[in-house]
Amino acid sequence: MAIRDEVLALGRRYFEQQLPTAFVPGESYIPVSGKVVDADDLELLLDASLDMWLTAGRYADRFEREFAKKTGMRKSLLTNSGSSANLLAFSALTSHKHQSDRLLPGDEVITVAAGFPTTVAPILQNACVPVFVDVDYTTHNIDVTLLEAALSPRTRAIMVAHALGNPFDAPRVAEFAAKHDLYLIEDMCDALGATIDDRPVGSFGDLATTSFYPAHHITMGEGGAVLGNSSSLMTIVESYRDWGRDCWCAPGRDNTCGKRFDWQFAELPIGYDHKYTYAHLGYNLKLTDMQAAVGCAQLKKLDRFIEIRRQNHAALRSAFLSEGLDEFFHIVEPTSGSKPSWFGFVLSVREQSGLSRDSVIQYLEERRVGTRLFFAGNLTRQPAFQGVPFRVATPLVQSDALMHRSFWIGVWPGIAAVHIEYMVDAFTSLVRETLR
Repeated sequence: MAIRDEVLALGRRYFEQQLPTAFVPGESYIPVSGKVVDADDLELLLDASLDMWLTAGRYADRFEREFAKKTGMRKSLLTNSGSSANLLAFSALTSHKHQSDRLLPGDEVITVAAGFPTTVAPILQNACVPVFVDVDYTTHNIDVTLLEAALSPRTRAIMVAHALGNPFDAPRVAEFAAKHDLYLIEDMCDALGATIDDRPVGSFGDLATTSFYPAHHITMGEGGAVLGNSSSLMTIVESYRDWGRDCWCAPGRDNTCGKRFDWQFAELPIGYDHKYTYAHLGYNLKLTDMQAAVGCAQLKKLDRFIEIRRQNHAALRSAFLSEGLDEFFHIVEPTSGSKPSWFGFVLSVREQSGLSRDSVIQYLEERRVGTRLFFAGNLTRQPAFQGVPFRVATPLVQSDALMHRSFWIGVWPGIAAVHIEYMVDAFTSLVRETLR
Protein backbone atom coordinates (compact mmCIF):
# COMPACT_ATOMS: atom_id res chain seq x y z
CA MET A 1 0.00 0.00 0.00
CA ALA A 2 2.92 2.34 0.61
CA ILE A 3 3.98 2.08 -3.05
CA ARG A 4 0.39 2.61 -4.19
CA ASP A 5 0.06 5.72 -2.02
CA GLU A 6 3.34 6.99 -3.41
CA VAL A 7 2.15 6.54 -7.00
CA LEU A 8 -1.09 8.38 -6.26
CA ALA A 9 0.75 11.21 -4.53
CA LEU A 10 3.14 11.56 -7.47
CA GLY A 11 0.19 11.66 -9.83
CA ARG A 12 -1.31 14.54 -7.88
CA ARG A 13 2.02 16.39 -7.87
CA TYR A 14 2.39 15.90 -11.62
CA PHE A 15 -1.07 17.27 -12.33
CA GLU A 16 -0.74 20.22 -9.97
CA GLN A 17 2.53 21.27 -11.60
CA GLN A 18 0.86 21.71 -15.00
CA LEU A 19 0.71 25.41 -15.79
CA PRO A 20 -2.64 26.79 -16.96
CA THR A 21 -2.70 28.28 -20.45
CA ALA A 22 -3.17 32.03 -20.44
CA PHE A 23 -6.03 33.40 -22.53
CA VAL A 24 -4.87 35.68 -25.36
CA PRO A 25 -7.84 37.54 -26.92
CA GLY A 26 -8.05 36.90 -30.63
CA GLU A 27 -5.45 34.13 -30.51
CA SER A 28 -6.70 31.61 -27.96
CA TYR A 29 -9.61 29.56 -29.24
CA ILE A 30 -12.76 29.55 -27.07
CA PRO A 31 -14.30 26.10 -27.53
CA VAL A 32 -18.03 25.60 -27.13
CA SER A 33 -17.45 22.73 -24.72
CA GLY A 34 -14.75 20.77 -22.95
CA LYS A 35 -13.75 18.87 -19.87
CA VAL A 36 -12.68 20.39 -16.56
CA VAL A 37 -10.46 17.95 -14.68
CA ASP A 38 -8.22 18.19 -11.63
CA ALA A 39 -5.83 16.16 -9.50
CA ASP A 40 -8.72 14.31 -7.85
CA ASP A 41 -9.78 12.91 -11.23
CA LEU A 42 -6.25 11.75 -12.01
CA GLU A 43 -5.80 10.19 -8.56
CA LEU A 44 -8.89 7.99 -8.89
CA LEU A 45 -7.98 7.14 -12.49
CA LEU A 46 -4.55 5.96 -11.33
CA ASP A 47 -6.07 4.09 -8.40
CA ALA A 48 -8.40 2.16 -10.71
CA SER A 49 -5.65 1.44 -13.23
CA LEU A 50 -3.39 0.00 -10.51
CA ASP A 51 -6.07 -2.63 -9.85
CA MET A 52 -5.65 -3.84 -13.45
CA TRP A 53 -9.27 -5.00 -13.32
CA LEU A 54 -9.85 -3.09 -16.58
CA THR A 55 -13.54 -3.88 -17.12
CA ALA A 56 -16.36 -2.52 -14.92
CA GLY A 57 -15.59 -3.12 -11.23
CA ARG A 58 -15.64 -1.44 -7.85
CA TYR A 59 -15.67 2.12 -9.19
CA ALA A 60 -18.46 1.32 -11.64
CA ASP A 61 -20.53 -0.12 -8.79
CA ARG A 62 -19.80 2.94 -6.67
CA PHE A 63 -20.70 5.39 -9.42
CA GLU A 64 -23.97 3.64 -10.24
CA ARG A 65 -25.03 3.81 -6.58
CA GLU A 66 -23.95 7.43 -6.06
CA PHE A 67 -25.35 8.65 -9.38
CA ALA A 68 -28.75 7.08 -8.74
CA LYS A 69 -28.85 8.76 -5.34
CA LYS A 70 -27.74 12.09 -6.80
CA THR A 71 -30.44 12.06 -9.45
CA GLY A 72 -33.15 10.74 -7.15
CA MET A 73 -33.62 7.58 -9.19
CA ARG A 74 -33.83 4.04 -7.87
CA LYS A 75 -31.13 2.65 -10.16
CA SER A 76 -28.55 3.72 -12.72
CA LEU A 77 -26.61 1.52 -15.12
CA LEU A 78 -23.38 2.65 -16.75
CA THR A 79 -22.68 2.14 -20.42
CA ASN A 80 -20.02 3.25 -22.87
CA SER A 81 -21.79 6.34 -24.27
CA GLY A 82 -24.96 8.39 -24.18
CA SER A 83 -25.84 7.03 -27.60
CA SER A 84 -25.54 3.47 -26.26
CA ALA A 85 -27.72 4.52 -23.33
CA ASN A 86 -30.43 5.55 -25.80
CA LEU A 87 -30.08 2.26 -27.68
CA LEU A 88 -30.34 0.25 -24.46
CA ALA A 89 -33.30 2.22 -23.11
CA PHE A 90 -35.32 1.85 -26.28
CA SER A 91 -34.33 -1.78 -26.89
CA ALA A 92 -35.54 -2.63 -23.38
CA LEU A 93 -39.06 -1.65 -24.43
CA THR A 94 -39.01 -4.31 -27.15
CA SER A 95 -38.26 -7.18 -24.75
CA HIS A 96 -40.47 -10.27 -24.85
CA LYS A 97 -40.52 -10.08 -21.05
CA HIS A 98 -43.09 -7.26 -21.37
CA GLN A 99 -45.44 -9.78 -22.99
CA SER A 100 -48.39 -7.78 -24.38
CA ASP A 101 -46.76 -4.40 -23.62
CA ARG A 102 -43.62 -4.83 -25.73
CA LEU A 103 -42.89 -2.57 -28.69
CA LEU A 104 -43.11 -4.39 -32.02
CA PRO A 105 -41.77 -3.64 -35.51
CA GLY A 106 -43.94 -0.98 -37.12
CA ASP A 107 -45.01 0.60 -33.84
CA GLU A 108 -44.84 4.40 -33.84
CA VAL A 109 -42.80 6.59 -31.51
CA ILE A 110 -43.38 10.34 -31.19
CA THR A 111 -40.22 12.44 -31.29
CA VAL A 112 -38.75 15.61 -32.80
CA ALA A 113 -36.55 16.11 -35.86
CA ALA A 114 -34.67 19.08 -34.38
CA GLY A 115 -31.99 17.44 -32.29
CA PHE A 116 -29.24 14.84 -32.10
CA PRO A 117 -29.55 11.75 -34.33
CA THR A 118 -28.95 9.10 -31.69
CA THR A 119 -32.12 10.10 -29.87
CA VAL A 120 -34.02 8.85 -32.91
CA ALA A 121 -31.71 6.19 -34.35
CA PRO A 122 -32.68 3.47 -31.80
CA ILE A 123 -36.30 3.76 -32.92
CA LEU A 124 -35.30 2.84 -36.46
CA GLN A 125 -32.69 0.31 -35.33
CA ASN A 126 -35.49 -1.58 -33.57
CA ALA A 127 -37.71 -1.44 -36.70
CA CYS A 128 -40.14 1.05 -35.19
CA VAL A 129 -41.31 4.25 -36.89
CA PRO A 130 -40.38 7.76 -35.70
CA VAL A 131 -43.26 10.21 -35.87
CA PHE A 132 -41.95 13.77 -36.02
CA VAL A 133 -43.68 16.79 -34.56
CA ASP A 134 -42.37 20.32 -34.72
CA VAL A 135 -40.65 22.27 -31.96
CA ASP A 136 -41.56 25.48 -30.22
CA TYR A 137 -39.26 28.24 -31.51
CA THR A 138 -39.13 30.05 -28.16
CA THR A 139 -37.66 27.12 -26.22
CA HIS A 140 -36.38 24.89 -29.09
CA ASN A 141 -38.20 22.00 -27.40
CA ILE A 142 -41.05 19.76 -28.50
CA ASP A 143 -44.28 21.68 -29.08
CA VAL A 144 -46.60 19.84 -26.71
CA THR A 145 -49.70 21.31 -28.39
CA LEU A 146 -48.94 19.06 -31.38
CA LEU A 147 -48.88 15.74 -29.53
CA GLU A 148 -52.50 14.90 -30.29
CA ALA A 149 -51.87 15.42 -33.99
CA ALA A 150 -49.14 12.77 -33.88
CA LEU A 151 -51.27 10.12 -32.21
CA SER A 152 -52.39 7.06 -34.16
CA PRO A 153 -53.54 3.53 -33.31
CA ARG A 154 -49.90 2.41 -33.72
CA THR A 155 -48.45 4.97 -31.28
CA ARG A 156 -46.70 3.20 -28.40
CA ALA A 157 -44.03 5.53 -27.02
CA ILE A 158 -42.47 8.99 -26.85
CA MET A 159 -38.71 9.48 -26.97
CA VAL A 160 -37.44 13.04 -26.86
CA ALA A 161 -34.47 15.04 -25.58
CA HIS A 162 -34.29 18.10 -23.36
CA ALA A 163 -32.87 20.69 -25.76
CA LEU A 164 -29.36 21.85 -24.85
CA GLY A 165 -30.08 21.87 -21.12
CA ASN A 166 -33.50 23.49 -21.38
CA PRO A 167 -36.17 21.01 -20.20
CA PHE A 168 -39.11 20.23 -22.43
CA ASP A 169 -42.53 20.46 -20.80
CA ALA A 170 -42.10 17.06 -19.16
CA PRO A 171 -45.20 17.24 -16.93
CA ARG A 172 -47.48 17.70 -19.94
CA VAL A 173 -45.66 15.11 -22.01
CA ALA A 174 -45.84 12.62 -19.12
CA GLU A 175 -49.53 13.37 -18.66
CA PHE A 176 -50.15 12.74 -22.35
CA ALA A 177 -48.14 9.50 -22.19
CA ALA A 178 -50.10 8.27 -19.17
CA LYS A 179 -53.43 9.18 -20.78
CA HIS A 180 -52.65 7.12 -23.87
CA ASP A 181 -50.68 4.33 -22.16
CA LEU A 182 -47.40 5.23 -23.86
CA TYR A 183 -43.84 4.62 -22.73
CA LEU A 184 -41.76 7.77 -22.19
CA ILE A 185 -37.97 7.91 -22.53
CA GLU A 186 -36.26 11.17 -21.53
CA ASP A 187 -32.94 11.83 -23.23
CA MET A 188 -31.30 14.16 -20.70
CA CYS A 189 -27.78 13.87 -22.12
CA ASP A 190 -27.56 17.67 -22.39
CA ALA A 191 -29.61 18.54 -19.32
CA LEU A 192 -28.21 16.74 -16.29
CA GLY A 193 -29.29 18.61 -13.17
CA ALA A 194 -32.10 20.58 -14.78
CA THR A 195 -35.50 20.70 -13.07
CA ILE A 196 -39.05 21.53 -14.00
CA ASP A 197 -41.55 22.39 -11.31
CA ASP A 198 -38.69 21.61 -8.87
CA ARG A 199 -38.59 18.03 -10.09
CA PRO A 200 -35.42 16.70 -11.75
CA VAL A 201 -35.50 15.88 -15.43
CA GLY A 202 -35.24 12.17 -15.99
CA SER A 203 -37.83 11.41 -13.32
CA PHE A 204 -40.91 11.94 -15.50
CA GLY A 205 -40.55 8.96 -17.82
CA ASP A 206 -40.12 5.20 -17.67
CA LEU A 207 -36.41 5.51 -18.43
CA ALA A 208 -33.89 8.32 -18.78
CA THR A 209 -30.49 8.53 -20.43
CA THR A 210 -27.42 10.70 -20.03
CA SER A 211 -23.90 11.08 -21.43
CA PHE A 212 -20.45 11.56 -19.93
CA TYR A 213 -18.66 12.59 -23.12
CA PRO A 214 -16.17 15.46 -22.48
CA ALA A 215 -18.68 18.02 -23.76
CA HIS A 216 -21.20 17.12 -21.09
CA HIS A 217 -21.82 18.24 -17.53
CA ILE A 218 -19.40 15.70 -16.06
CA THR A 219 -17.11 13.41 -18.00
CA MET A 220 -15.54 9.98 -18.05
CA GLY A 221 -14.06 10.62 -21.51
CA GLU A 222 -16.57 8.24 -23.01
CA GLY A 223 -19.55 6.93 -21.08
CA GLY A 224 -23.25 7.18 -20.43
CA ALA A 225 -25.98 5.85 -18.19
CA VAL A 226 -29.56 4.64 -18.19
CA LEU A 227 -31.68 5.55 -15.15
CA GLY A 228 -35.02 4.25 -13.99
CA ASN A 229 -37.27 3.43 -11.05
CA SER A 230 -38.64 0.12 -12.33
CA SER A 231 -36.50 -2.79 -11.16
CA SER A 232 -37.89 -5.11 -13.81
CA LEU A 233 -37.29 -2.63 -16.62
CA MET A 234 -33.76 -1.86 -15.45
CA THR A 235 -33.00 -5.61 -15.26
CA ILE A 236 -33.92 -5.81 -18.94
CA VAL A 237 -31.68 -2.82 -19.72
CA GLU A 238 -28.83 -4.61 -17.94
CA SER A 239 -29.45 -7.77 -19.96
CA TYR A 240 -29.23 -5.88 -23.26
CA ARG A 241 -26.05 -4.14 -22.05
CA ASP A 242 -24.40 -7.40 -20.93
CA TRP A 243 -24.53 -9.56 -24.08
CA GLY A 244 -28.27 -10.21 -23.72
CA ARG A 245 -27.69 -12.70 -20.94
CA ASP A 246 -30.46 -13.71 -18.57
CA CYS A 247 -28.10 -13.98 -15.58
CA TRP A 248 -27.71 -10.85 -13.47
CA CYS A 249 -24.51 -11.83 -11.62
CA ALA A 250 -21.81 -9.18 -11.76
CA PRO A 251 -18.52 -10.09 -13.49
CA GLY A 252 -16.40 -12.19 -11.16
CA ARG A 253 -19.41 -13.33 -9.11
CA ASP A 254 -21.35 -16.55 -9.61
CA ASN A 255 -24.66 -18.08 -8.51
CA THR A 256 -26.15 -15.10 -6.68
CA CYS A 257 -29.59 -16.54 -7.48
CA GLY A 258 -28.64 -19.77 -5.69
CA LYS A 259 -29.86 -21.97 -8.57
CA ARG A 260 -27.39 -21.40 -11.38
CA PHE A 261 -27.74 -24.99 -12.60
CA ASP A 262 -31.44 -25.45 -11.86
CA TRP A 263 -33.12 -23.22 -14.48
CA GLN A 264 -34.87 -24.41 -17.62
CA PHE A 265 -35.33 -22.06 -20.60
CA ALA A 266 -36.79 -22.55 -24.08
CA GLU A 267 -35.26 -25.65 -25.67
CA LEU A 268 -32.12 -25.71 -23.51
CA PRO A 269 -31.43 -28.74 -21.32
CA ILE A 270 -32.63 -28.49 -17.73
CA GLY A 271 -29.86 -27.05 -15.58
CA TYR A 272 -28.01 -25.37 -18.45
CA ASP A 273 -25.58 -22.85 -16.90
CA HIS A 274 -27.56 -19.66 -16.25
CA LYS A 275 -24.43 -17.57 -16.94
CA TYR A 276 -24.63 -18.75 -20.55
CA THR A 277 -28.35 -18.39 -21.03
CA TYR A 278 -29.36 -15.48 -23.28
CA ALA A 279 -32.76 -13.83 -23.04
CA HIS A 280 -32.20 -11.04 -25.57
CA LEU A 281 -30.25 -10.24 -28.73
CA GLY A 282 -27.97 -7.96 -26.76
CA TYR A 283 -24.62 -6.23 -26.90
CA ASN A 284 -21.53 -5.67 -24.81
CA LEU A 285 -21.87 -1.97 -23.98
CA LYS A 286 -20.12 -1.86 -20.62
CA LEU A 287 -17.31 0.59 -19.83
CA THR A 288 -14.01 0.33 -17.97
CA ASP A 289 -13.48 0.87 -14.26
CA MET A 290 -10.92 3.59 -15.08
CA GLN A 291 -13.65 5.62 -16.74
CA ALA A 292 -16.00 5.05 -13.82
CA ALA A 293 -13.29 6.16 -11.39
CA VAL A 294 -13.00 9.51 -13.16
CA GLY A 295 -16.79 9.75 -12.99
CA CYS A 296 -16.73 9.23 -9.21
CA ALA A 297 -14.38 12.19 -8.84
CA GLN A 298 -16.35 14.31 -11.30
CA LEU A 299 -19.65 13.61 -9.56
CA LYS A 300 -18.46 15.51 -6.50
CA LYS A 301 -18.08 18.61 -8.70
CA LEU A 302 -21.39 18.30 -10.55
CA ASP A 303 -23.31 20.92 -8.53
CA ARG A 304 -20.51 23.46 -8.97
CA PHE A 305 -20.24 22.78 -12.68
CA ILE A 306 -23.98 23.25 -13.17
CA GLU A 307 -23.96 26.50 -11.22
CA ILE A 308 -21.10 27.87 -13.34
CA ARG A 309 -23.02 26.98 -16.50
CA ARG A 310 -26.04 28.87 -15.19
CA GLN A 311 -23.93 31.87 -14.19
CA ASN A 312 -22.22 31.99 -17.59
CA HIS A 313 -25.54 31.74 -19.39
CA ALA A 314 -26.99 34.53 -17.25
CA ALA A 315 -23.93 36.73 -17.88
CA LEU A 316 -24.16 36.26 -21.64
CA ARG A 317 -27.90 36.90 -21.64
CA SER A 318 -27.49 40.07 -19.58
CA ALA A 319 -24.75 41.36 -21.88
CA PHE A 320 -26.75 40.59 -25.03
CA LEU A 321 -29.75 42.47 -23.67
CA SER A 322 -27.73 45.46 -22.46
CA GLU A 323 -25.92 45.73 -25.81
CA GLY A 324 -29.14 45.40 -27.80
CA LEU A 325 -27.94 42.23 -29.49
CA ASP A 326 -31.33 40.62 -28.93
CA GLU A 327 -32.58 42.79 -31.82
CA PHE A 328 -30.42 40.63 -34.09
CA PHE A 329 -30.48 37.30 -32.26
CA HIS A 330 -33.30 35.40 -30.63
CA ILE A 331 -32.15 33.98 -27.28
CA VAL A 332 -33.75 30.69 -26.28
CA GLU A 333 -36.16 31.12 -23.37
CA PRO A 334 -36.36 28.66 -20.46
CA THR A 335 -39.43 26.46 -20.49
CA SER A 336 -42.07 27.73 -18.08
CA GLY A 337 -41.46 26.45 -14.54
CA SER A 338 -38.01 25.12 -15.38
CA LYS A 339 -34.52 25.70 -14.07
CA PRO A 340 -32.29 24.73 -16.98
CA SER A 341 -28.87 23.16 -16.65
CA TRP A 342 -27.56 24.93 -19.72
CA PHE A 343 -25.45 23.03 -22.23
CA GLY A 344 -24.86 26.08 -24.40
CA PHE A 345 -26.01 29.63 -25.16
CA VAL A 346 -28.44 29.09 -28.00
CA LEU A 347 -29.10 31.85 -30.51
CA SER A 348 -31.12 32.19 -33.70
CA VAL A 349 -30.39 34.88 -36.24
CA ARG A 350 -33.54 36.99 -36.64
CA GLU A 351 -34.91 37.12 -40.19
CA GLN A 352 -35.06 40.93 -40.20
CA SER A 353 -31.52 41.33 -38.86
CA GLY A 354 -29.79 41.49 -42.23
CA LEU A 355 -27.44 38.72 -41.04
CA SER A 356 -27.09 35.15 -42.15
CA ARG A 357 -26.26 32.35 -39.75
CA ASP A 358 -23.38 31.13 -41.91
CA SER A 359 -21.75 34.56 -42.12
CA VAL A 360 -22.12 35.02 -38.34
CA ILE A 361 -20.45 31.67 -37.66
CA GLN A 362 -17.64 32.42 -40.08
CA TYR A 363 -17.06 35.82 -38.44
CA LEU A 364 -16.93 34.29 -34.96
CA GLU A 365 -14.71 31.38 -35.92
CA GLU A 366 -12.26 33.75 -37.61
CA ARG A 367 -12.06 35.55 -34.26
CA ARG A 368 -11.47 32.26 -32.44
CA VAL A 369 -14.95 31.98 -30.93
CA GLY A 370 -16.16 28.40 -31.20
CA THR A 371 -19.67 27.70 -32.48
CA ARG A 372 -21.88 24.69 -33.09
CA LEU A 373 -25.11 24.29 -35.00
CA PHE A 374 -28.30 23.08 -33.33
CA PHE A 375 -27.06 19.53 -33.91
CA ALA A 376 -28.70 17.91 -36.95
CA GLY A 377 -31.10 20.79 -37.62
CA ASN A 378 -33.96 18.87 -39.20
CA LEU A 379 -33.16 15.16 -39.18
CA THR A 380 -35.49 14.43 -42.06
CA ARG A 381 -33.14 16.47 -44.28
CA GLN A 382 -30.06 14.46 -43.25
CA PRO A 383 -28.52 11.85 -45.61
CA ALA A 384 -28.95 9.02 -43.10
CA PHE A 385 -32.72 9.55 -43.00
CA GLN A 386 -33.31 9.40 -46.73
CA GLY A 387 -35.29 6.31 -47.66
CA VAL A 388 -35.98 5.18 -44.08
CA PRO A 389 -39.53 4.83 -42.72
CA PHE A 390 -40.80 7.77 -40.70
CA ARG A 391 -43.95 9.85 -40.50
CA VAL A 392 -44.17 13.63 -40.28
CA ALA A 393 -47.19 14.40 -38.12
CA THR A 394 -47.05 18.20 -38.40
CA PRO A 395 -45.19 20.51 -40.79
CA LEU A 396 -41.64 20.97 -39.50
CA VAL A 397 -41.63 24.72 -40.04
CA GLN A 398 -39.72 25.65 -36.89
CA SER A 399 -37.35 22.70 -37.26
CA ASP A 400 -36.40 24.04 -40.69
CA ALA A 401 -36.00 27.52 -39.20
CA LEU A 402 -33.56 26.18 -36.59
CA MET A 403 -31.70 24.33 -39.32
CA HIS A 404 -31.12 27.61 -41.16
CA ARG A 405 -30.75 30.14 -38.35
CA SER A 406 -29.76 28.55 -35.01
CA PHE A 407 -26.36 27.97 -33.43
CA TRP A 408 -24.77 28.10 -29.98
CA ILE A 409 -21.66 29.18 -28.11
CA GLY A 410 -20.14 27.86 -24.90
CA VAL A 411 -21.14 28.22 -21.27
CA TRP A 412 -19.15 25.25 -19.90
CA PRO A 413 -17.11 25.67 -16.69
CA GLY A 414 -13.94 26.41 -18.67
CA ILE A 415 -15.56 29.70 -19.73
CA ALA A 416 -14.61 32.63 -17.48
CA ALA A 417 -15.52 36.33 -17.38
CA VAL A 418 -12.66 37.22 -19.72
CA HIS A 419 -13.99 34.80 -22.35
CA ILE A 420 -17.54 36.14 -22.01
CA GLU A 421 -16.34 39.72 -22.41
CA TYR A 422 -14.41 38.79 -25.55
CA MET A 423 -17.34 36.85 -27.04
CA VAL A 424 -19.76 39.72 -26.45
CA ASP A 425 -17.26 42.15 -28.01
CA ALA A 426 -17.06 39.90 -31.08
CA PHE A 427 -20.84 39.99 -31.47
CA THR A 428 -21.06 43.76 -31.02
CA SER A 429 -18.27 44.26 -33.57
CA LEU A 430 -20.12 42.00 -35.99
CA VAL A 431 -23.30 44.05 -35.65
CA ARG A 432 -21.46 47.39 -36.02
CA GLU A 433 -19.66 46.23 -39.15
CA THR A 434 -22.90 44.89 -40.63
CA LEU A 435 -24.75 48.17 -40.05
CA ARG A 436 -21.87 50.31 -41.32
